[in-house]
Amino acid sequence: MAGETHDETHDRAPDTPSFDTSVAHIARIQDYWLGGKDNYEPDREAAEQAIAALPDMVASVRNTRAFLARAVRFLAAERGVRQFLDIGTGIPTADNTHEVAQAAAPESRVVYVDNDPVVLAHARALLNGTPAGATSYIDADVRDTGTVLDAAREILDFGRPVAVMLIAIMQYVPDESDPYGVVRTLVDAVPSGSYVAISHPATDIQAARMATMADRLNEAMAQTITLRSRDQVAAFLDGLDLVEPGLVRAPEWRPDVPALASTPSTMWSGVALKP
Repeated sequence: MAGETHDETHDRAPDTPSFDTSVAHIARIQDYWLGGKDNYEPDREAAEQAIAALPDMVASVRNTRAFLARAVRFLAAERGVRQFLDIGTGIPTADNTHEVAQAAAPESRVVYVDNDPVVLAHARALLNGTPAGATSYIDADVRDTGTVLDAAREILDFGRPVAVMLIAIMQYVPDESDPYGVVRTLVDAVPSGSYVAISHPATDIQAARMATMADRLNEAMAQTITLRSRDQVAAFLDGLDLVEPGLVRAPEWRPDVPALASTPSTMWSGVALKP
């Protein structure tokens, strides 16, 4: 069905999002770090507090975004993946998943998932795929896997491989919400030949600075960050086959140029195949 776009955001008008600009929100904080303009003073203050604790923060965030683009390009161009489920997409910026995937394979179908009203307000900016492909947005929480999967099945064929993109999202699922069960449910829903791409902030890279950064953000914003070690992040991929070079810092994953690998990052990142 050429030129499809699907909008699961009709429950709230896109120009009247309901959010509190007096409290910092991670989507707007991330937007600030990425050089965007969709943020407010509390977001900027929280973002700067995090930078003060972790001077590499902006470089790390941008390296994570670059990892997303490389992972999507790799999956679309080298592994033949034509379906992407991008959960926790954030505010639109450069090299969105559908742009990268459809540049490599115009027929790619991309479903974005987020429950952030700021992202919701921008959702229609994402719904502009290639004429041959399809792009959709689902307003849902990653923990509500039933809603995510049911809505995604309207766009994606779960009989064919799907790339589940979990880029900088699982840190917002605390241990008491069973984050590993959430990922297991998503993986169980997709067929053999599917992939999971993950990026997650570390407890074991610049440990003291990361802990201070997380404490400052957790005090300032509505969400709560849970940092995890490399082993804890690897556990999200149990039963899957890691693609070389494995679970590494974001810029170390198949860098476009060798020099990129040594740039700052505090995010464990990797791509794994469901056998």
